[in-house]
Amino acid sequence: MHRRGALAMLGGTLVLGGTLDARAQPATNVRRIGILESDSNQGPADWRQLWATVGALGWIEGHNLVVEHRNAGGKPELLRRYAEELVRLKLEIIGTGGTIATIAARNATTRIPIVMIGADDPVRDGLVASLARPGANITGFSVGAELSAKRLELLRELLPSAQRIGYLQDSSYPPTEMARQQRELRYRSFGMQPIIVEVAAASELESAVAEVARRSAQALQVSGGLFYTNRVPLARAALRHELPTVFWARAFVEDGALLSFGHDSAENDRIFAYFVDKILRGAKPADLPIQQPSKFALSINLKTAKALGITVPPSLLQRADEVIQ
Repeated sequence: MHRRGALAMLGGTLVLGGTLDARAQPATNVRRIGILESDSNQGPADWRQLWATVGALGWIEGHNLVVEHRNAGGKPELLRRYAEELVRLKLEIIGTGGTIATIAARNATTRIPIVMIGADDPVRDGLVASLARPGANITGFSVGAELSAKRLELLRELLPSAQRIGYLQDSSYPPTEMARQQRELRYRSFGMQPIIVEVAAASELESAVAEVARRSAQALQVSGGLFYTNRVPLARAALRHELPTVFWARAFVEDGALLSFGHDSAENDRIFAYFVDKILRGAKPADLPIQQPSKFALSINLKTAKALGITVPPSLLQRADEVIQ
């Protein structure tokens, strides 16, 4: 159920009060937008919620809104083809899931507005000029590197002596050189060293987790859509090798990981809906500042903590939005 609320711009920052409200009568003509994903971090329920949020502003899928969805399924070589397909359909907006998909869409069009759905750091990756003035045809929602640092901060609070951190990297989506440098700096700032192992397929998960354990890792993090879609085997492998896990999404904790900290998905939906509504009503992406999360969720699995022999500090439990017993 949606509470009635309004979106406003205050001091250049998007204010998201409550949830969205249809501020005008739905348009009578059908509008067409697309979604381009490198992999899926969204389940059917997530998509239903997203389109319900967009619908609250009057853009109702199947009525006055047609959505063309393309998902590369973890195969980056398909992104260029899918991006070009969406461009040929002469859509009014292309929503992109993550940095790699945004790059593919940007390479396919400089004309169609692109709305990022949770890209990492679009300024660092050369997608926009700045968050306040993105320029060109790209705007949307940026997760930002600050969340990665916050997870390391939480890991330090949970395991004060941890220094060697296993880091599984989806080899289908290698980070840029600047992203690698930033990752190294983040770990060093906490007195930690990442033990990086690349993973190309789900069949390699068990051996990859075993490898970071063999190299004396004291905890585990991951990066890439491959791991989201294989949360259960990943959590089981980490538990077998007695590795505490700190991830970005609540779904990992529901499936057996120890801790997650990430942006609030409902806020992400509201921001995406805001941009879709603005652009379909005539706004230009270059004039719409990129937004960053203001709401976050901390989830902890006490069952997993007990299995690992870890006592979660009361300070963490008190701040947790969800504790799985």
